[in-house]
Amino acid sequence: MSRPPDAGPVSTGPIETPAGARKPRIGEFDFDRSPFIVIWEVTQACSLACLHCRAEARPCRDAGELNIEEAFALLDETRRFGPVLFVITGGDPLERPDIFDIIRHGSEIGLRMTMTPAGTEKMTRETILRMKEAGLVRLAVSLDGHSCESHDKFRGVEGSFDWTMDSIRIARGIGLEVQVNTTVTRFNQDRIRKIAEMLAGEDIALWSVFFLVPVGRGVKHYMVTPKKHEAVFHELYDLGRTMPFDIKTTAAQHFRRVLMQRAALDRRRGAPGNGGGPRPLASAPDFSANPAGNGPTGTGPAGAGRAAKGVNDGMGFVFISHLGDIMPSGFLPVAAGNVRRDSLSGIYRDHEMFRALRQPKGYAGKCGYCDFQDVCGGSRSRAWAVSGNYLASEPYCTYRPRRPGSDRPASNTYRGEAHAEAGALSRDEVAAALSEAD
Repeated sequence: MSRPPDAGPVSTGPIETPAGARKPRIGEFDFDRSPFIVIWEVTQACSLACLHCRAEARPCRDAGELNIEEAFALLDETRRFGPVLFVITGGDPLERPDIFDIIRHGSEIGLRMTMTPAGTEKMTRETILRMKEAGLVRLAVSLDGHSCESHDKFRGVEGSFDWTMDSIRIARGIGLEVQVNTTVTRFNQDRIRKIAEMLAGEDIALWSVFFLVPVGRGVKHYMVTPKKHEAVFHELYDLGRTMPFDIKTTAAQHFRRVLMQRAALDRRRGAPGNGGGPRPLASAPDFSANPAGNGPTGTGPAGAGRAAKGVNDGMGFVFISHLGDIMPSGFLPVAAGNVRRDSLSGIYRDHEMFRALRQPKGYAGKCGYCDFQDVCGGSRSRAWAVSGNYLASEPYCTYRPRRPGSDRPASNTYRGEAHAEAGALSRDEVAAALSEAD
């Protein structure tokens, strides 16, 4: 990619990240007033052809994208929420020649700027250096297989695996934090451990494991079953005991329940943690699968800042499309307004849909009375994608909470498998196990 004439010199070694953007702490945020994470889809353009693409990316940019003045205005209004974590996504953000100016402006006004570029030939050392010089604090890349064959087939372009792995190593070589995103589908559901083991040697900060929501090009046929969701959650918990990076999930809020249940069962049994003995429940409040990796504020070991309480679509989270539409999530593409005519803060705080999403007791079905609703709440995006109702129950959850007024205890349809006992623990049983251990 050519550089604009006023871009200045390119560094050749490690450089310092601008100091203006401090790490956001989850305790500072009232989710009724402010999101913890703001994601902006800067463009729909991308040269990849991923099977599951939420954005339904295309080769060319849309003439209706927010221009640079509108981009700066969006960043400025976002900053009024506080020092939120701001994620630039696409498409491929590198399809915008002004992307470095956007990163720089966000960093200068105090936002924690992260970006998820596509794994293409554009991810050169020069480009990644420019990202960090502009103020990027974390690079997030997507990896959906442990080999060229498995990843490139999923991403639709030969060479994407090698470009992605090279970008990870370049970023770490210049001191830029790296997050890897993996989407669990029926194509890679049995290779999760292989991907984790490959990443173990790459010095990444965070592995974010996405569970497919059937929107865009991601069709329901690509999803794993509810039982497999639960099985992978337990696998991630086990991997978190040995992996050198933090692990979290996206569009899988019920993983938080499994974290709490497994931690409680481990306490009951006196199972050893990473340090050789029972550990406090660090993993459940921070929603990480690494019991040793998180601090009390949910920032994780590497410092970009992560949510410690139940972030969900429209609850601590807001998404802006490339056209400026304001949505609860990119996976819940229902527009509540548009930044060209509406206040982002006004929509987030006061729009009927956003307010309803932040009231779990108003959810339909079992999510409305689940004893884990404050930390989970189910994926609102998946509920909408499957049923057409964003307040419906999470359709891919196997946990059955006790109904109000019923004597039947909580249970789980994930039976006869390893860790099934943990999956049936109620919130009261979890709390009792932890208090006894203390």
